[in-house]
Amino acid sequence: MTEREADLLKELLDGCLKQDRRSQELLYKQFYGFAMNICMRYTKDRGQAKEILNDGFFKVFTKMDTFDVNRPFKSWFSRIMINTALDHYRKESRHEIYDDPKGAEQVMVDETVIGKLSHDDLVLLIQRLTPSYRAVFSLFVIDGYSHEEIAEQLGTTVGASKSNLSRAREKLREMLSKLNIEDYDRVTR
Repeated sequence: MTEREADLLKELLDGCLKQDRRSQELLYKQFYGFAMNICMRYTKDRGQAKEILNDGFFKVFTKMDTFDVNRPFKSWFSRIMINTALDHYRKESRHEIYDDPKGAEQVMVDETVIGKLSHDDLVLLIQRLTPSYRAVFSLFVIDGYSHEEIAEQLGTTVGASKSNLSRAREKLREMLSKLNIEDYDRVTR
């Protein structure tokens, strides 16, 4: 981020802190795409993602006074969006959680296979996972949470988190194989 961009963001955030509607609208427009990408990873369709996105922005605007200006805004913002998606997950979905430590062996997806997919294609595949698999996969692989953090966030066990991640990866591997993506057989265990 350039110094100019940082100054503009600071102005927007100051306006949002003062409940200025124009600043809120501009912040919404500026971060809409970033927020939608986060929300799409945790839902099965765009409608649900939009609902989470709007709830998340509401939280951003109402919690603006908790933002520490000495920290990166994008990190704070994404944490709110992820937590909002998790709140939605807990409220709306049935927990299909399996506590099977034996099934938790790692299934690794070769980066070259994933590299051949567009971001949108990858999100579409993730959306085809069950809510439990989708949440654990997104939290662990994309957002960098540990299994301990995931278990705490989802109210489950570390073993269930590992098992759901393993099964999510296996389902993604199966989907990739059905798509006949060149080199899909590089997906290893």
